[in-house]
Amino acid sequence: MPAMNRCIVLDRRPGPEGVTPACFRLEEAPKPVPGPGELLIRVLWLSCDPAMRGWIAEGPNYSEPVQLGGVMRSFTVGRVEASNHPDYPVGCHVAGRQGWQLWAVSDGSDIDRIVDPALAPLSFNLHLLGMTGLTAYQGLMQMGKPKPGETVAVSTAAGAVGAVVGQVAKILGCRAAGLTGSAGKVADCIELYGYDAALNYRDYPDSEALSAALAETCPDGIDVYYDMTAGWISDAVMPHLNVGARIAVVGTMAIPSSPPPIGPRAHRDLLVKRASMSGFLVLDHFDKLEATVETLAGWYRAGRIRTREDVSEGLESAPAALMKLLQGTNRGKVLVHMPE
Repeated sequence: MPAMNRCIVLDRRPGPEGVTPACFRLEEAPKPVPGPGELLIRVLWLSCDPAMRGWIAEGPNYSEPVQLGGVMRSFTVGRVEASNHPDYPVGCHVAGRQGWQLWAVSDGSDIDRIVDPALAPLSFNLHLLGMTGLTAYQGLMQMGKPKPGETVAVSTAAGAVGAVVGQVAKILGCRAAGLTGSAGKVADCIELYGYDAALNYRDYPDSEALSAALAETCPDGIDVYYDMTAGWISDAVMPHLNVGARIAVVGTMAIPSSPPPIGPRAHRDLLVKRASMSGFLVLDHFDKLEATVETLAGWYRAGRIRTREDVSEGLESAPAALMKLLQGTNRGKVLVHMPE
């Protein structure tokens, strides 16, 4: 085993230009040694997620920001190489939050579950069978409460979460309409993920033009909106809500973390349509992870859910992979593979 650990730490907070590779730096240190009640994990896969933008911002968020000089926070999958912990034997694979580094010592508090490599490829535990799948399924079911025959609209519809939301909506007997950011992603929505319709929001100059297109795409209105953008994209959706519509706010990628921008007010649409809008954070729903994984794994094995991965190789590629995600140029779940 290599004698050194390599990690990527947060070097500076994002400035007015947003998140850039200059926010991070690569460091080396001796490989950690587990103490009593601890285990040593060789990290094999890293996840890049939209929430990372908020994790490194200085402003208030739902979790403490990554500290300057601290290892970049990330969902991970790895293998236990040494263990003084009775629950995690050597050789088992774990999904957790070990961050952007090759080696990590854990007391178990940052491990979410032991994963079964026979169930699906290990990387799936960072999307369909991990936090992505949990976010998609529970956000839709608990906040959206979809019913057969209803129309479910999804922003960032070809992203890792949105792709699962659209496919679950179809399995539940709903009509799925996607909003995404390129012609290629529109094709993915229709041809790979089975959406009934999809729009490239970049084809429209403003929310009014996008709203007019939505009127044709969703002629019967929208009953459930799974929102991962906020901003002008969501402004275009609001006029098409049906009475009793439900909105799940899962992300705000189209607006800066701080300060919040001033824009159209949705209150009138919510009032007239007697609609509800609720925020969803996956961190509140870890207790449902095992049941959700079982459901999604069953659908995957039955060929009812399809996935796509956008993989970069090596720890050093992690900042660039995150930029790809935040700029919307990825196709599928953004992952970093750490070769041994």
